[in-house]
Amino acid sequence: MNTYAEVLLWAIPGFLVLVLVEILYGYFTKKIAYTFMDTLASLSSGMTNILKDVLGLGILLVSYPFLLENIALWNMETTLGVYLIAFICIDFASYLIHLLNHKINIFWNQHLIHHSSEEFNLACALRQSISNLVGFAAIFLIPAALLGVPSEVIITLSPIHLFAQFWYHTQHIGKLGFLEYIIVTPSQHRVHHAINPIYIDKNLSAIFCIWDRMFGTFQEELDSEPPVYGTLKPALSWNPFWINFQHLYILARDAWHTKNWRDKLRLWFMPTGWRPKDVALLFPFEIREINENQKYKPHYDRNWKIIAAFHFISLVIMLLFFLSKFNELTTSTQINFGLLIFVSIFGFTSLMDYHSWGPKFEILRGIVFLGLLFFLKTPFLNQTPLWFSYFLISYFVLSAAIGFWAKTKKPNRKLALY
Repeated sequence: MNTYAEVLLWAIPGFLVLVLVEILYGYFTKKIAYTFMDTLASLSSGMTNILKDVLGLGILLVSYPFLLENIALWNMETTLGVYLIAFICIDFASYLIHLLNHKINIFWNQHLIHHSSEEFNLACALRQSISNLVGFAAIFLIPAALLGVPSEVIITLSPIHLFAQFWYHTQHIGKLGFLEYIIVTPSQHRVHHAINPIYIDKNLSAIFCIWDRMFGTFQEELDSEPPVYGTLKPALSWNPFWINFQHLYILARDAWHTKNWRDKLRLWFMPTGWRPKDVALLFPFEIREINENQKYKPHYDRNWKIIAAFHFISLVIMLLFFLSKFNELTTSTQINFGLLIFVSIFGFTSLMDYHSWGPKFEILRGIVFLGLLFFLKTPFLNQTPLWFSYFLISYFVLSAAIGFWAKTKKPNRKLALY
């Protein structure tokens, strides 16, 4: 994870610059594809995913090195050809995992957040999951393991394969001629993110679109059917933690309340969206209309936007500092620092969702973290430069102050929903 942290230290500023370029391009061409809080929610979600990955949170059921050691038919030398074979194997595995995530109830939970944005832009590409806590993806790399592709090749190519999926999350690039028959393009991926009936669960490939064409999941973007983005059951939140686990909560609630014991067990592995009839009547939810204008868009005045921007910029500084010092921090300090950022993201996004308890949570968060910094004399402060300690103290003082200010505004969740 140390190497991955170093890579991210360079990748994050690059992604943010490209997002800014797309925002400016949309502004000057009057083709704006961004809204303020949706963008911050996407980028905040990306931060939680980064923290989960660098901290190694989760359980690994099977690893690629284990498969390689036990089922490889022969050993392959590390050549350019091996890298090509490995990349194709990773891409096919990605297609299969993606298909599973879309088709099975329990697995949809770990992918839902990537589709939860009702916009489609480069920031949306960074909406990544923290609910994929059980690692089994190596199973889909069995072809590579049988061929004897070295582990270091898979490790090298995996982040490259992931980052290569960033560019096509845009509305500003049209169809690309003959490339539409070879690689995944922005046009194809717009279809994938759409909730139009003709587009649902289509175009699941990551890099090479041949998998969709082979297995019948390809759909061309139609001029007569403009994509409408998001999920059929809207997330109605900016909070990445709630978005990540809300589908799991619904499944657990349905399993608890349904009277049929068979349904209690099978609903987890039924097609995505399937619910027992009794709980569907007991806990009905509204399916979103295919309407570009029907979006989650609470109104924020300038003060609320300044508050959101303050939190986001502060958290980006914290994350970049964390990654830059990752190799120097003790394990306990890494976990504590990660928890600090996790809780802060939860707090400010809940506040922006207009939860009535949001201001109280922010006041408590500011006071508790200040207390930990001042009175417990955590080792964390001893491992950080003086300027960063002052930065953290200022941030938590202002967070508590914002909480008191927000409390006077009496935020009401209904204001966000209607």
